[in-house]
Amino acid sequence: MIILTGSLLLLLSALYFDLRYQRIPNKLCLAGLLVALVLQAYFNQWQGVAQALLGTGVALALLLPAFYFRYLGAGDVKLMVAVGAFSGPTLLFWSVVFGLIFGTFSSFFLALYKVGWSGFIKMISRHYVYSEKVYTDKKSNTESGTDSKKHTNKVTGALQVPYAPALTLGWLLACVLSPEIGPEITAAISPEIEALLSTIK
Repeated sequence: MIILTGSLLLLLSALYFDLRYQRIPNKLCLAGLLVALVLQAYFNQWQGVAQALLGTGVALALLLPAFYFRYLGAGDVKLMVAVGAFSGPTLLFWSVVFGLIFGTFSSFFLALYKVGWSGFIKMISRHYVYSEKVYTDKKSNTESGTDSKKHTNKVTGALQVPYAPALTLGWLLACVLSPEIGPEITAAISPEIEALLSTIK
C-alpha cells in the first residue's frame, strides 16, 4: 500500500505542475524514480527491483513512439517511467492504455474549451501546415546555412494541452480494475465510505 501511495502522490504532484505551469519538472520525475527503486528494493528485494526495471522498460517502449510523433511531451514520458518503477509492468501497461483513451477525449475537450470550435479547427490545420513547413524550412536552412528561428516560432503556435490528468485517471482506473489491487483499495476505503454515509443519514 505504501508503494501504491507513492505512485498516487507522484501523479498528483505532476498533475499540479502540469495544470498550473504546463510542464512536469525533471527533478520530480527523477525523485519519483529513485524513491520507487528504494521502496521496491526495501519491500520486495531483488524481485521488486526487477519489477521496477521492467515497469520503466515497458513505459519507454510504449511512450517513446508517442513522444516521437508529438502525441505526448517529454515530461509525460518521464513521469510514466517513474510510475512504471512503482507499479511494475502489468499495471503500467494498463495505465498507459487507459490513459491514452482518456487523453483522446480530454485533449479534445480541453482544447475546445480553450479556443472554441473555430479556433480548434484552425489550430489543427495550422499544426499540420506548420509540420510540413518545418520540414521544408529545415531542408532549405541546411542548404543555405540560415538559422531556424522562423520555423521554430511556427511550431510553438500549436496549443499545449496537459496530459497528466488523463494519465492519472488511467492509472486510477487500472488500479481499480486490477484483481490484486482493486480489492485492497475497496477494503481500505470501505470504512470511510460507510462512516460518511452514516453521518449523512
